[in-house]
Amino acid sequence: MKIPATLQHKPVVVSENYERIDGRLARNTDVKGLSLGLTQRNDKEKANLSAKVWRHTRENWSTQSEELPLHRVLDLSILLCRSLAHFREAYRYEHLYDPQEPIIDRVALQGDAMTVAICTDNERIQEDIKVFSQALSNDDEMISERLRALSKILKDMGY
Repeated sequence: MKIPATLQHKPVVVSENYERIDGRLARNTDVKGLSLGLTQRNDKEKANLSAKVWRHTRENWSTQSEELPLHRVLDLSILLCRSLAHFREAYRYEHLYDPQEPIIDRVALQGDAMTVAICTDNERIQEDIKVFSQALSNDDEMISERLRALSKILKDMGY
């Protein structure tokens, strides 16, 4: 299925037929593509770049399609990687984290830092963290495959 190029988000680089590789949802998902392009609210004087997840119902493109600025895509990747690193060692903690120190890391960005922490405001954190940890474990092969691909690309780019 072709990603529309006539809507407000202007795709420049696309990954069509994403439904074939959408993780556990592969071949059974409404996500039909990913794109990098110009944002819906692009100012003519300043280009705003974004990534978009394209969803399609059986009839038309879904309003649940979502557009993210590229820096947020990278920030989500940082959050995921720091979380994966934490949960590899989380078995050391009775509750899979230290309730006295729920902050996992502070990643320096733009003169400040992104805090990566366990959400202690979640009233069900004790149950939810176990489910989350198990889901990460269940998806380890799929996530690891993508991280290895990303690692190779970053190394090839000199990072």
